[in-house]
Amino acid sequence: MPRLGSMSLRLSTVILPYRRWQEGGRSAWVRAEQLGFHTAYTYDHLSWRSFRDGPWFGAVPTLTAAAAVTDRIRLGTLVASPNFRHPVPFAKELISLDDLSGGRITLGIGAGGTGFDATALGQQMWTPRERADRFAEFVLLLDRLLTEDTVSYEGEFYSAHEARNIPGCVQRPRLPFAVAATGPRGQRLAARYGQAWVTTGDPRLYENGTPEQSVRALRAQIEKLAEACAAEGRAVTELDKILLTGFTPDRGRPLESLDAFVDFAGRHQELGFTEIVIHWPIPGSDFASDEKVFEKIALEAAAQLR
Repeated sequence: MPRLGSMSLRLSTVILPYRRWQEGGRSAWVRAEQLGFHTAYTYDHLSWRSFRDGPWFGAVPTLTAAAAVTDRIRLGTLVASPNFRHPVPFAKELISLDDLSGGRITLGIGAGGTGFDATALGQQMWTPRERADRFAEFVLLLDRLLTEDTVSYEGEFYSAHEARNIPGCVQRPRLPFAVAATGPRGQRLAARYGQAWVTTGDPRLYENGTPEQSVRALRAQIEKLAEACAAEGRAVTELDKILLTGFTPDRGRPLESLDAFVDFAGRHQELGFTEIVIHWPIPGSDFASDEKVFEKIALEAAAQLR
């Protein structure tokens, strides 16, 4: 299965689905393509953190609409999880999205966390081990559903009975998986099934860590990923490495100027990252940034990082 792209650093964005389509939602996705971003992602949550009591729209319908108003930019989730999804209907939605977009969908996928999604369906919050167990089965079954015409499966958490998935993905043998993982089990899943690996850094460093400590932690994560890849008979260079920014000790500082971003991105490119994802500006939030600076970064940073 081909990788998502070359080793040169790519710049992508994530557009949170908090605005009505006709009140700024549509224009953001159109503008993301105009600015030349490699991929525009959205979060796949039922609600999220400080946005819980405000507007929040579904990822799949949002990506469907985005596919209809763009032509070139890749689109995807960052990330979907088992918290409220079942592989069988989700696979059908992904196949449809891939078709509607002409093969431009990347599935960012993770184990899920302890946020609002974890109990929204009335279930008890899963333990870390149960999340990891479910994630492993979720990815395994999704991989089969997206590559086989008919799937039957009986697992500990998920089942499928003669589930039909015709005609399959436009991208063959299936759309790419970008697996979010920092622990050993998740990294093994990335090594086995992923075309890309996603991290937000070490969350323990967010409050009191330093950028230097974060770089060391990310270097250690990539080293562990390389070990997981070797165990699967793959080279770590076969996987794209995606850093979702905003959750390291740097926080929003890389978006304060073009030079600040180029310095930040260059340090992480040296670690082996192939894609940096920045949040579309959201006034009055943790992702507030100057829109003119944001656009300048989108238009000019990539040329300085080749």
